[in-house]
Amino acid sequence: MSNLELAPSVMRFYGETVNEDGRLRRSADGRMELARTQELLRRFLPPAPARVLDVGGGTGIHAEWLVKDGYEVTLVDPVPRHVESASVVCPAIVGDARDLREPDDSFDVVQLLGPLYHLPDPHDRRRALAEAHRVVKPGGLIAAAAINRYASLFEHVTYAHLHTERIHDSVSKILETAVYDGARGFALSYFHRAEELVAELTASGLTDVQVFGIEGPAWSLVKAAEQQPGEGPTDGLIASAMAAARMAEAYPELLAASSHLLAVGKSPTAVAG
Repeated sequence: MSNLELAPSVMRFYGETVNEDGRLRRSADGRMELARTQELLRRFLPPAPARVLDVGGGTGIHAEWLVKDGYEVTLVDPVPRHVESASVVCPAIVGDARDLREPDDSFDVVQLLGPLYHLPDPHDRRRALAEAHRVVKPGGLIAAAAINRYASLFEHVTYAHLHTERIHDSVSKILETAVYDGARGFALSYFHRAEELVAELTASGLTDVQVFGIEGPAWSLVKAAEQQPGEGPTDGLIASAMAAARMAEAYPELLAASSHLLAVGKSPTAVAG
């Protein structure tokens, strides 16, 4: 994959195979992810109206609630199908997180709620974060999501097949290398540790970096209940899992149990010369 190409497995997965919007709206753990992402971002977002660049914004599922909250959102995504859908929500263009077209210091917020998932080369991740830092205003907010290093371990238990040889070997390789090659099922992906995500944002020049477990330590219980025969997880179970996510924020050791991580940081405020 060259610097400005999307890995073929990523394009196939999002362009042909999966409806990411549907996952976040319909699956129980997807709904948790969406609700908690909103909850966490609203703690740090500047007041509306502020300009938000939604990089890797998919079909506009986050842009939708941001626009409703009064923000001025522009969306960038590499998948044409996503951009077509998102264009009914906000201005949307095909583009790459590593080479943004937007001018320097032009947005109050830049969010990358997906690009780091599929950039296993650290140079590409540094470039995406550098571009986000370039286009955000001094003092502006950058929010970046990542797949947790251990997410596949928990997820494949919910499907009740981690004990099978093929899945066991595949997950073991992810745990060892932090990379899934996209050979089948999911796309080429990178799996972060929490401290690694913080270090990458800090190295890009951001300050006051914090990291959160989005779904918290009980998300896999909800997903497991959804996979079993019957009516699926109860409202009480989902509410309890959401409560666990909030309670776990005070305990960094529980970050390893979340499915996704969200890091936020600030661009340094310009110093008058």
